[in-house]
Amino acid sequence: MIDLSSLALLKGKKALVTGIANDQSIAWGCAKAFHAFGADVAVTYLNDKAKPFVEPLAKEIKAPIFMPLDLQREGQLEAVFEQVEQRWGTLDLCVHSIAFAPSHDLQGRVVDCSKEGFLLAMEISCWSFIRMAKLAEPLMTSGGTLFTMTYYGSQMVVEHYNLMGPVKAALESATRYLAAELGPKGIRVHAISPGPLKTRAASGITSFDKLLQKAQSKAPSRSLVSVEDVGVAVAFLGMNGAKLITGDTLYIDGGYHIID
Repeated sequence: MIDLSSLALLKGKKALVTGIANDQSIAWGCAKAFHAFGADVAVTYLNDKAKPFVEPLAKEIKAPIFMPLDLQREGQLEAVFEQVEQRWGTLDLCVHSIAFAPSHDLQGRVVDCSKEGFLLAMEISCWSFIRMAKLAEPLMTSGGTLFTMTYYGSQMVVEHYNLMGPVKAALESATRYLAAELGPKGIRVHAISPGPLKTRAASGITSFDKLLQKAQSKAPSRSLVSVEDVGVAVAFLGMNGAKLITGDTLYIDGGYHIID
C-alpha cells in the first residue's frame, strides 16, 4: 500500500469538510484523504447526538476546527466560516456532503410530494451549497476547489430515489453555474457522483440492498466503491494537477453509470 503521507501533495492546504456522520460517511473518506495528503482539515458535526460519532474521527486527523453545523439552525453555517477565517484566514478545499428530505416525501412518489418537503429538500441539499460557495469565495484568495455530492438518480430514474432525483439534478446544474462564475478567480467546482454506498443517508432509501447488488453485478469493475475510493479521487481533484478540471459531474462508481 502506498504511504500517502509521503506524497504530501496537499501540504499547507486548508480544507473544510461538512457532513461527516460516522466512519462510513463519504465526507469522512474525503477528510481522511485530505489529511493523508498533508492538508489541515476542519470538521463539522450535525448536533449533540452526532458528536460522539464524529469527535473521535476529528481527533484522528487532528482537526484544528470542530464545530456543529445544522443547516436548519440560523447562523451556524456563517459561524463555521467565521471560525475558518479567524483561524486560517484562507480556505483551499471545501466539501459539501449534506442532503435531506422528509421521509414521508422521500418515500412517496415525486408527484405526491408536499410543497414544504420539496422546498426543504432543495434548501438543505442544493441551496446550502450555493450559500457555502458564497461564503468560501472571499477566503479562496489563491483559488480553491468546492465539492458537492450527487448521485446517478439525478440523470436517470432510479427506483425509490424519488424526490432526491430532481433535487440532485438542480445541484448538478448549480455546480456548472458556480464553476462558470467562480472560474476566473481560480475556484473549481465539482459534483461528485459515487456509486451506491452503505451510508447513513442511504438507509432512508427503500430496497437499498437490492440497489447495491445490482451495482456490483453490472458495473464494469464488478466491485462497489468505498468511501476511501471517493476520498482519494476527491483529493486528486483538489491538487494543482487537476487545475483545469471543473464544472463536471464526476462519477466514481466503477463505470456503473455507463451500463444500461
